[in-house]
Amino acid sequence: MESLLKVEGLKKSFGGVAALRDGRFELAPGSVHALCGGNGAGKSTFLSIVMGIQKRDAGTIWRRGREVEFASPAEALASGIAIIEQELSPVPHMTVAENIYLGREPSGRFGGIDFKAMNRAAQDVLDDLEFDIHADQPMARLSVAQMQLVEIAKALSHDAEVIFMDEPTSAIGEREAQHLFSAIERLKAQGRGIVYVSHRLSEIFQIADSFTVFRDGAYVESGALKDVARPDLIRMIVGRELGEEYIKTNAPTETVGLEVEKLGSRGKIEDISFQVRKGEILGIYGLMGSGRTEIFDCLFGLDRRAEGRILLEGREVAIAKPADAMREGLALVTEDRKQTGLNLSDSVRGNIALASLPEMSPAFVMRGRDEAEASRSMIERFAIKAARDTMPVSGLSGGNQQKVVLGKWFLRNPRVLLLDEPTRGVDVGAKREIYRVICDFAAGGGTVVMISSEIDEVLGLSDRILVMRAGRSAGILDRAEASAQSLVHLST
Repeated sequence: MESLLKVEGLKKSFGGVAALRDGRFELAPGSVHALCGGNGAGKSTFLSIVMGIQKRDAGTIWRRGREVEFASPAEALASGIAIIEQELSPVPHMTVAENIYLGREPSGRFGGIDFKAMNRAAQDVLDDLEFDIHADQPMARLSVAQMQLVEIAKALSHDAEVIFMDEPTSAIGEREAQHLFSAIERLKAQGRGIVYVSHRLSEIFQIADSFTVFRDGAYVESGALKDVARPDLIRMIVGRELGEEYIKTNAPTETVGLEVEKLGSRGKIEDISFQVRKGEILGIYGLMGSGRTEIFDCLFGLDRRAEGRILLEGREVAIAKPADAMREGLALVTEDRKQTGLNLSDSVRGNIALASLPEMSPAFVMRGRDEAEASRSMIERFAIKAARDTMPVSGLSGGNQQKVVLGKWFLRNPRVLLLDEPTRGVDVGAKREIYRVICDFAAGGGTVVMISSEIDEVLGLSDRILVMRAGRSAGILDRAEASAQSLVHLST
């Protein structure tokens, strides 16, 4: 059977540093092929070269047996190759339909854009995927998760034969992911090929037929997924044995660290009440749009319309803005580190100091020695892999960027840690390091509230789980009684 796509010996270096030393890959028609590897393994470089975003130094690419070299993504798309990228790039002042058909808008009778036809075509794509989004909605009004769904719809609207999916579920919920998986099955039945990139191994084992592993910029192994066990795949990805995935070092105390009474925000969440003890990790689970992130917006002062009471160690506090929350010892790791967690144009050092600027620059002048010492201590504490702390934070892998976000907040010695999708887009090795940080913080007497779309993660880390549905609490489960079935049942 002729391959849809075949790649051999792909190489790419930047400034003498090899990002890809030996990229090899083969995609069969009617299959889902998982491209696996940790952050920095070379997957993104591989995809960008095949898509014509970057020029290769060496290697050969065949499309249905014919050697090709794409000079741009438009050329790749003309050859039937589309990509769903992990990094979103919406045009916020345009509608959903305008984003989906940007650059290929249907023309009307007099040469103008036929908006009616475009909206109808976009809505057909969204409805076929069972995504609850209106084609005429402005992109600026969508959540990060909804923007990800639009990106998926945009790629599938091209009717491509080969589709690269780079972390397509990193920002969406369980229900939307299942809709995507159903669409993938339909694409397979049509003979199309899917190259699926994800750090969520449970997804890979659910939908993929075959796998290829990259590590340190080079091909490691490939084969049928049914022939490999999860521990063996992890070992190929990280190059060593890893211990148990979720190691609980914390134990809840009797002291309540955070209490919330009747928290609400009109049209978003209503009547949310819970307690979290010191030493405890409270997980929050729910489908997209259930109100999970809105709880954090209220707690951290991002939602000015919030109502209800917030108590820290029994003392009611007034939080009207993030500065109030920070003063009370709250820290918020947002779901999108690149949009709201980091200043990508600044250095690693500058980002670590970002939440502590008032303390480090009392006279509006940064104390350079304090900033450097703070940066050094957090880099050591979180084992951040950076050539130097003055390098741009944008040059780090996803896992190391997330550690910088954690370092930024831990520099303030928080009492309550609010984590929204703390391991989104990071590899299995970095995940375990972040899990250790979370559990150790709780074990030291800290209070943790964690939102996650990954059921395994919520079940593995949480002492109790608050389930959200349609802006309200659907129940709180103890660790012993919680299961994947119970979470899904309460959330739907």
